[in-house]
Amino acid sequence: MVDRLVIDHVGHRGDGVSLSSGEALYVPYTLAGETVEAAAIPGHPDRRKLLAVETASRERIAPFCPHFGVCGGCAIQHWMPEHYQAWKRNIVVETLRAARIDCEVAPLIDAHGTGRRRATFHARMGTHDILRVGFSAANSHDIVPIDRCPILDPGLDGALEAAWALAEALKPTGKPLDIQATATSNGIDVDIRGSGPLPPPRIAALSRLAEQHRLARLTRHGELVLMRDAPVVTMGTAQVTLPPGSFLQATVQGEETLAQLVMERTAKARHVADLFCGVGPFALRLAARARVTAMDNDTGSIAALQKAAGTPGLKPITAETRDLFRRPLMPPELREIDAVVFDPPRQGAQAQAKQLAASKVPVIVAVSCNVTTFARDVRMLIDGGYKLDTIVPVDQFRHTPHVELVARLVR
Repeated sequence: MVDRLVIDHVGHRGDGVSLSSGEALYVPYTLAGETVEAAAIPGHPDRRKLLAVETASRERIAPFCPHFGVCGGCAIQHWMPEHYQAWKRNIVVETLRAARIDCEVAPLIDAHGTGRRRATFHARMGTHDILRVGFSAANSHDIVPIDRCPILDPGLDGALEAAWALAEALKPTGKPLDIQATATSNGIDVDIRGSGPLPPPRIAALSRLAEQHRLARLTRHGELVLMRDAPVVTMGTAQVTLPPGSFLQATVQGEETLAQLVMERTAKARHVADLFCGVGPFALRLAARARVTAMDNDTGSIAALQKAAGTPGLKPITAETRDLFRRPLMPPELREIDAVVFDPPRQGAQAQAKQLAASKVPVIVAVSCNVTTFARDVRMLIDGGYKLDTIVPVDQFRHTPHVELVARLVR
């Protein structure tokens, strides 16, 4: 069945929303004011597949990637930048309003920079035993095979070729693979997940491929296969050797922008707690002028931070492995802290925010990649007596609905 729909607006996930049938229908890759033809999707009564744009918006532009509309990585490449940026900022405004948070939202900061420095390629066997390596299709587990991705950092040049070669070598296992590639100062760091136990000859074959593609390091489920050079990234004045498969901010400029905003909002603090600290993108910069207590539940990240903390010129960094979801830092433990920075995963930091709201910490800087959980956690802090300053949205996930946020709260 084909529907003729008029698009009312672009929703928070990047899909066009049609109200013309009397109910909300979601059509990806469409813009407000457009008239489109769309087909029903079995099992998804409120979603439609775009077939054709009959009347295009004046704000529509041609996408720059040949895989756009099939690959699920990008939701928006077809919208003029100024309108896209206004839409992304408005996601923040509307979500905060729904959470009863009244504050100023600054203009969106573009932090795409030179592109994404990390990517996870999926390798799966398709029909007729044909290998596919690429990204998931939109709203599907199907893999879209790709030969290039124009939003990746130049530091990942060659990563796709290496992923195809590694997947081909592991094809006899018949297992679905996730191949995470990260651009570092010393080359591409790759970790393979999903292969299961491998015999020595196959490990040796992977090692040869890592050498052939000049990977800095190749690991399998975190276990070393070959290291030509330790994969290192620079954070402030420190050099951090990454644990296998470790988390980093998506772009170099994104990390630098977030860190600068954090530094500005903790300028007078002499002892800072960096919670959910990862490998230390904030802690290692903050330590240039303040003592830092850093915590995260990832043992490998804490070990990497502890090693980098010895960089000459840094003030003391105490780095501790601690699950802040189950064992949040309590108010008595925060008595000597001048400022807290917390940057949790997408699920937010509800347990930790509850304890912060009961504390006397003068300054709290909240960083988040999820506006919904950010609003929930900040609402708790406001209800606990904190006053919220301007929220700054940062766009390091260009072409998607994802947005980073930084805000300072003071007591």
